[in-house]
Amino acid sequence: MAEAVFTARGLTKVYRSGEVEVHALRGADIDLYSGEVSVMLGPSGSGKSTLLNILGGLDRPTAGTVRFRDHELTNASERELTRYRREHVGFVFQFYNLIPSLTARENVSLVTEIATAPMKPEEALTLVGLGHRLDHFPSQLSGGEQQRVAIARAIAKRPDVLLCDEPTGALDSKIGVLVLEALDQVNQTLGTTTAIITHNASIQGMAHRVFNFGDGRITSTHVNETRVKPSEISW
Repeated sequence: MAEAVFTARGLTKVYRSGEVEVHALRGADIDLYSGEVSVMLGPSGSGKSTLLNILGGLDRPTAGTVRFRDHELTNASERELTRYRREHVGFVFQFYNLIPSLTARENVSLVTEIATAPMKPEEALTLVGLGHRLDHFPSQLSGGEQQRVAIARAIAKRPDVLLCDEPTGALDSKIGVLVLEALDQVNQTLGTTTAIITHNASIQGMAHRVFNFGDGRITSTHVNETRVKPSEISW
C-alpha cells in the first residue's frame, strides 16, 4: 500500500472579521498518498483552496491536525513551515507570477539557486515541453507556456508534493490540456504526489482519486479505476 504523504483529521478553519465568522472548513478528513494525482472538485467557497493552503503550510487550521509523513505541521513554528515549503512543496497557482524581465530559464533558476538538490533549469523546462523556449521572456510566451514555466519552476527543486490551485482556470480548453499533460508527465516521470484544485468537473478523469467539496466539507470521494489521458478529457 502506498505511503500516506498527508494525513489530516478534523480540519476546521474559521475566518473572523469583527463579529462575522466565515467557516471555510468544517471538519475535513483527508489522506493523500505517495505518487498519486488527486483532484479536489467543487465550487468557489467550498473549502478547496483553504485545505490546499493548510497542506502547503501557507495557513494554519483553527482546529484539527495535519501531518506530512512523520512531521506534525499543525503546531510547527514559522521557521519550520518555511523550511517545509522550501524543501518539500511545489506550488502552481492560477496566475503564473513570472518575473517579466527574466527568461524562462532565469525564472526557473530563481528556485534552483536555493534548493538542496535541484534539477538544472533546462531539465525542468524540457520535462514540461519547453526545452525550445529556454531564453524567451514571458511576453514572448503564450498563457499555456507561461503556466508550464511556472510548473517547471515548482518542480525544479524536486518537491515531494505539487499543489496546484486552478492551474487551468485562466486558460481555454486547448491550452489547458497542454498544462494538464505537463502535470501528468511530471507525475509519471518523477512520481510527484500531485493535488489539483478545480471547479471543472471534466478534469477529474485524469485523477487517481477525486474529492468532492461542498460548504467546507469533503462530501464524497471516489477512485478512478481507469484514468484518462488529459488529451482524452472532454471539456
